[in-house]
Amino acid sequence: MNKTQKTNRSVFSWLSEFAKGRRGEYLLSVITALFGVACSLIPYFIIIKIITALINGTAELSYYLTLCAWMAGLWILRYILHSVSTTLSHHATFHVLAKVRIMLLDKLATLPLGTVLDRSSGSYKNIIVERVDSIETTLAHLLPEMTANIVGALAILALIFANDWRMGLSMLIVLPLGMLCFMSMFRGYNEKFQRTVTSTKALNDTAVEYIGGIEVIKAFGQSKTGYAKFVSAAKEGADCFIDWMKSSLFGQSAGMAIFPSTLLGVLPVGCLLYMQGTLTADTFLTVIVLSFGVMQPLMTAFSYTDDIAQVRTIVGEVSEVLSCEDMQRPEKAVKLPCDNSIELKNVRFAYHDKEVLHGIDLHIEQGTVNALVGPSGSGKSTIARLIASLWDVNDGVIELGGVDIRTLPLAECTKRIASVSQDNYLFDLSVMDNIRMGRKGATDEEVIDAAKKCGCHEFIMSLENGYQTVCGASGGHLSGGERQRISITRAMLKDAPIVILDEATSYTDPENEAVIQSALAKLVKGKTVIVIAHRLSTIADADQIIVVNQGHIEAAGTQEELLKSCPLYKTMWDAHISVKDNGEAV
Repeated sequence: MNKTQKTNRSVFSWLSEFAKGRRGEYLLSVITALFGVACSLIPYFIIIKIITALINGTAELSYYLTLCAWMAGLWILRYILHSVSTTLSHHATFHVLAKVRIMLLDKLATLPLGTVLDRSSGSYKNIIVERVDSIETTLAHLLPEMTANIVGALAILALIFANDWRMGLSMLIVLPLGMLCFMSMFRGYNEKFQRTVTSTKALNDTAVEYIGGIEVIKAFGQSKTGYAKFVSAAKEGADCFIDWMKSSLFGQSAGMAIFPSTLLGVLPVGCLLYMQGTLTADTFLTVIVLSFGVMQPLMTAFSYTDDIAQVRTIVGEVSEVLSCEDMQRPEKAVKLPCDNSIELKNVRFAYHDKEVLHGIDLHIEQGTVNALVGPSGSGKSTIARLIASLWDVNDGVIELGGVDIRTLPLAECTKRIASVSQDNYLFDLSVMDNIRMGRKGATDEEVIDAAKKCGCHEFIMSLENGYQTVCGASGGHLSGGERQRISITRAMLKDAPIVILDEATSYTDPENEAVIQSALAKLVKGKTVIVIAHRLSTIADADQIIVVNQGHIEAAGTQEELLKSCPLYKTMWDAHISVKDNGEAV
């Protein structure tokens, strides 16, 4: 469980996969950017011609005006090409970001539930939304702009060397000094950046937790600043960024001052060579003008190095999710189940290497009602989730109709099982669409018919927009009981031959419980049923009651048999009856 596939793929290999299908747009973006750089280089030569003509005093006004017009046209063309390049790269990038997000969501759907639950919802939200969004800078800007700026700077440097190699070397005098200053910024970079990543994750997690628990916080009189965990995460996030900025401030400032100062080398060397008569005035002037066009593109390109380092971490986080091992299920079944009976043979299962089920053997006949009971944390829900294929067993076999469920496609397993739990999740869709998720393609009439069978039709019609009422995020616009009834209706619509009920009536008020119990009776009629219940009176008539304790099956049988043979069940039943006699809800 919770395994990540080993992968030696590089960051650029992942980026190349993400960009698949859009590489042509990126290539065209780079080519357009290069033409834009060419348009920005030509004006330097025009400036040289203008200065030379002014010194010699041989040109007329029309000559200067023509050259100025060419410069203006080239600068306009440069910005047009830059806009085209940026538009192309952004068009491709936003499609890529959507693709990556879809890849992540599709991946989550194929992972075992335990692997998904290893991360908090805040962590997934951070990766899918914020972290993926951060790749935009790298793909949309770095690829065309960094490439174009480096090529442009190298082209100017090559021209300077072509004019006079000595002046070319003089251009490089300040380069090592500036590089040393910038390199000082990257001391301990990985540790500092990882600290910011960790603090951001913690802030996301605690923010989600804070918002989710705001009712409890208000109920106990806690203010915003009184929630210590959130406050600590917010302060840590601020501190790590401030500390990082402080440690890199000197190197950044010195580098920004020294790196562009190409004339520090060009002027003294050029003057010396000119005075010695080994450098002409025209060449000296050409080098001075061209030197202004070298460092600024390099500075722009250098500014993206931080983005490269960041995207390495971000792609690492994305690839970690995408590399998680899927549930190993075939696309096509070799043999289909002969019926809907369920058999567990020596089943073992562990959470994070801690075994919670120890050699479970259990037989569930087709068309019977089977109740899983036992103390909290005994393994009841884990057994149900393994049967529902939310996880795979670590050892042993679960058979459905005599066939190992691991040899069945996941879709084949899920279509045979309907689940109703105590935590009923509804999507931010209409009531109609939430119910229809039970069976894709169901007509409105079929949805309404299922609601009537579950006794939900009247309360749904009493909502503001009836079946078109939006449930809100997590069904927040509805009460717990209403959400539960809609979930039961969804299971009714699915009409699966196996039904798992995990405290399916836990939020039902006494007034509606009879209606819900009647609906559940219709839902489970003639089907293989697995019930997880704490209220033992609701499962007293079950065909088989399975007592689970500390990951073992302690006993199995009817109510009458267990009261005679299982001390644990007898104790649980007596406690249940005692509560009932005291007048509490059971």
